[in-house]
Amino acid sequence: MSTTTQAVEQFLSKIEATQDLNIFLEVWANEAREHAKVVDAKIAAGTAGKLAGMVIALKDNICYRGHKVSAASKILDGFESQFSATVVDRLLAEDAVFIGRTNCDEFAMGSGNENSAFGPVKNPLDPSKVPGGSSGGSAGAVVAGLCHVALGSDTGGSIRQPASFTGTVGFKPSYGRVSRHGLIAYASSFDQIGPFAANVEDAAKVMEVIAGPDDFDATAMQEAMAPATKLAPKKVAYLKTAVDNPAVDEHVKKAFLAQLELLENAGVVVEPVEFDLLDTIVPIYYILTTAEASSNLARFDGVHAGFRHPDSTDLESVYKKSRSEGFGVEVQRRIMLGTFVLSSGYYDAYFGKAQAARRLVQEWTDKMLEEYDLILCPTAPTTAFEIGREVSDPTVNYLEDIFTVQANIAGVPAVSIPMGVHPNGLPMGLQLMGQNGADMDVLAMAKWIQQH
Repeated sequence: MSTTTQAVEQFLSKIEATQDLNIFLEVWANEAREHAKVVDAKIAAGTAGKLAGMVIALKDNICYRGHKVSAASKILDGFESQFSATVVDRLLAEDAVFIGRTNCDEFAMGSGNENSAFGPVKNPLDPSKVPGGSSGGSAGAVVAGLCHVALGSDTGGSIRQPASFTGTVGFKPSYGRVSRHGLIAYASSFDQIGPFAANVEDAAKVMEVIAGPDDFDATAMQEAMAPATKLAPKKVAYLKTAVDNPAVDEHVKKAFLAQLELLENAGVVVEPVEFDLLDTIVPIYYILTTAEASSNLARFDGVHAGFRHPDSTDLESVYKKSRSEGFGVEVQRRIMLGTFVLSSGYYDAYFGKAQAARRLVQEWTDKMLEEYDLILCPTAPTTAFEIGREVSDPTVNYLEDIFTVQANIAGVPAVSIPMGVHPNGLPMGLQLMGQNGADMDVLAMAKWIQQH
């Protein structure tokens, strides 16, 4: 049986060999080695925690005390966290070992991991393609075998879409199921931390440790996470629009229909449902998340911490120069959009309407999940796209999230599991959405579907 120390050494040599993929921004090699020895001693003494020996990578927007965290942005240059995220403390308490921080889209804004200030992450399955975003480094670390599990964050699909593009399992918990304390915020009413893993069991093990109430996060669910009660789905719905949508790749559609057929053969009732709001969910999402981002990112101003422009002379020039040079183009675009939708004269027309529409999506989703165990659709309309593909309109990239944002808008748990391989050799993902709070049910049913 291999020890934690051996596992860490194997991962470190693989990380060394795959540096060109740009997956890790920093590797904590010596610290991981030291920690592994401690964990091995605990295992030998029979005092080890639930996750002893599990080696985990952290997305670069999750704080770890005494370690750098940058949200893949120049504006946090040199910043070191003064405290650890709740998830980090909980994982350490169960003897998980952290190996490093992974590259991501700057402030978790993007669908391809091309918006990082440190360059794009390459998909380990095909380095000319993106690994998905924003948690592309975490997905890449798992599929390349550089750790057992990686943590990502999901605001509109940032765990599930990279999982689909890399053939891994990616889970977004119910909103409030996992504390957001210590996650650098993008959009506070959407963000959730969740795991990437090679299989559903590992994702579930991590969830058992990181979920639960937290005094540091007022939005965290107050009750502990219940174990699974539904081990297999009896009745599932699928989005008819996901099958008829011209944006969905032919082979993705075919693989999805094949999955539905397998479920029917296994005795599951499978029914199509019409979701009339599908075309509005991406606009709802971008109006609300950019508004929240414009407020959340105001704290990065060149005054408190991180990057300050050397040529600034007074307070106004500190703000203008530091923010103009510290933030990348996509982050600036979203801050500007968010500031606009919150501005006087436009607030009711945009933000107010989007909030009302969000409620409709939530009500529809909850109503469906009272009738069905799961709502199914492809995780992403296509397989991983080319790094550096030319798009004249940035909203083309936003449509990558067409099937994933619903779960964030409604606050329900959702998982992406592998759904076979496209003729182009790249993986495709199947997304399962379940009832709010029924996180372990969703994972148990995902495992059942994979086995059948």
